[in-house]
Amino acid sequence: MDYADPSRDRKRHPVCFIRRQRGGVQVTPKPLFGMDRAALTVLAEEAGEPSWRGEQLAEAIYRQWVTSIEGITTLPRSWRERMAKEGWEIRRPTIVQPFRSVDGTERYLVQGLAGAGGSDTVETVWMPEGDEGETGDGSEAGEPAEAPGRTWLRATICVSSQVGCAVNCQFCLTARLGLQRNLTAGEIAGQVVSVLARQGVKVGKDRLNLVFMGMGEPLLNYDNFMGAVRLLVEEVGLSPLRMTVSTSGIVPGIERFARESPEVRPKLAISLNAPNDAIRSQVMPVNRKWPIEAVLDAVRQVRLRPRERITFEYVLLGGVTDRPEHAREVARLVRRTGQPAKVNLIAWNPGPEIAYEMPRPDAVEAFRRTLAAEGVAVYLRKPRGRDIYAACGQLKRTIEAGSNE
Repeated sequence: MDYADPSRDRKRHPVCFIRRQRGGVQVTPKPLFGMDRAALTVLAEEAGEPSWRGEQLAEAIYRQWVTSIEGITTLPRSWRERMAKEGWEIRRPTIVQPFRSVDGTERYLVQGLAGAGGSDTVETVWMPEGDEGETGDGSEAGEPAEAPGRTWLRATICVSSQVGCAVNCQFCLTARLGLQRNLTAGEIAGQVVSVLARQGVKVGKDRLNLVFMGMGEPLLNYDNFMGAVRLLVEEVGLSPLRMTVSTSGIVPGIERFARESPEVRPKLAISLNAPNDAIRSQVMPVNRKWPIEAVLDAVRQVRLRPRERITFEYVLLGGVTDRPEHAREVARLVRRTGQPAKVNLIAWNPGPEIAYEMPRPDAVEAFRRTLAAEGVAVYLRKPRGRDIYAACGQLKRTIEAGSNE
């Protein structure tokens, strides 16, 4: 399996080069969403407009969430018309099909830039009150805030970074899709903004956490993933302290991540899911290329902010990874990092044609107690949206489940 980062090959997925007819003339749509303030300023200047028009563009796209050039009424009509003729569009990813769980979780099929068919959709999940995955991670992300008039005090958005995934974790439905393509920075950030707009979130006031734990391996699409983070931090106004990226253990990506500035770097979660290399290589083939010790070496390079912790995500597979002796092995691994850390336990969420079993509740509790007795900070993530295939490991563009709105 080739785990190279195809985001470096800009010709591989030419998502911005879709042609259509306008007035008998072939026009190439050019998306504004995904361009940062500096790029929008250059666009304005090249059009003969004052540089501050770029600021107006950025404000409209990323703060006011305007979805059409015609709707940016702060710009002169003449320039809006010129941009439209030249093929410029905002082209923010759109929610094409929502599903709602009995627990309030919402799963969305989101259409990106590459086409209009369902085969190019990715999934984004809205979890009011979250799943407690951020608890104990050392930032203010886990602290609820009063929100008058809201039915939720805080929420989490789970974001996808690729269409499908190449990592092939054996317990994950997304692996069944394979890797189809990388998402652009605008497509990743656009999922977030589309959900913010749908839910009426007030940035800077409402408690919102982002987790890059949807479809795909973010660190195999590193440039676009971090480009999206910068858009969300610098243009949308979200805090990196309320963002977490989960990786299956892509060592070169973790090493790059360790060099990112704390001003834009999200928190790091390692999808561990097994107590040793023998079991991990069975359930996560990526471990054959980057075994656990190599991952821990890379994690040690991350310079944490005050109170920050590394998170180790651990999916409990019934009879495979859920025994007390496994918990003791995990405790030793966590201690060996030499970093402040915590463990999030996830009872495996079932999916069709995947030959694993959910752990028994008493096995989950015994595992948790064993880790705690070893001095490890441990938390149990609540399953959210299982009935609509929105829970961890269930994202596969399922359209039969749940209720549409």
